[in-house]
Amino acid sequence: MALWEVFNPRRPLTQSKSRRWFSNISLVIINTIVLRLLFPTATLGAALYAQEQNWGIFNISATPAIIATVLSILLLDLLIYWQHRLVHVVPLFWRFHRVHHVDPDLDITSGSRFHPVEILFSMLIKVTAILLLGVPPIAALIFEAILSSMAMFNHSNVNIPERLDRWLRVLLVTPDMHRVHHSVEWRETNSNYGFNLSWWDRLFASYKPSPDSGQLAMILGVKGISNPRTTTNLIGMLFLPFQKNPQ
Repeated sequence: MALWEVFNPRRPLTQSKSRRWFSNISLVIINTIVLRLLFPTATLGAALYAQEQNWGIFNISATPAIIATVLSILLLDLLIYWQHRLVHVVPLFWRFHRVHHVDPDLDITSGSRFHPVEILFSMLIKVTAILLLGVPPIAALIFEAILSSMAMFNHSNVNIPERLDRWLRVLLVTPDMHRVHHSVEWRETNSNYGFNLSWWDRLFASYKPSPDSGQLAMILGVKGISNPRTTTNLIGMLFLPFQKNPQ
């Protein structure tokens, strides 16, 4: 995917790639350490515990494994969609989520660029859902693999032929579809919340097929926040949620 971005990018970069990558990857490392300290077994551990204790809807009802697995993946996908909408609506959550949105360019590193507080919040929601549903361990593994791979894919700066994009978008969130969500225009920011299946945005009326100014002319980020010390500097990114009037 990284090579695809180099040899066939969708958009020209506006900021130093090396600086962005250093900050984004450093944030990933910090988040990994934080999760390992506070959630050492994470989603898989929660699924195994629910199975051992016979917790959750699927375990209590003895739902066949294949049905429980498919339903778990679909329901967790829907959960992430609504979690994403929530962090855009609640001002406190948005303060942390905008760390993800102020990235002036999008590429594979953007998919994992989240503030540690938001990462913990997201993990808490997923673990709670897994315990309540009784998600099978294999479903938890598959879902996390999908979550990670699709986050890299739909944030990537790759040039996909328009016809192929249309076909993929019937089922999946493509980079062109998700890029609309990263527009500085608020109406576009509040659209295309899905990360994997594109159905949810269509079903819940949050789908926008393209930015008004076009994919190449659209501006990415959050309106009013453009200082590199805030958008591409690791320390600035970590302290952004606590600033009253960030620039």
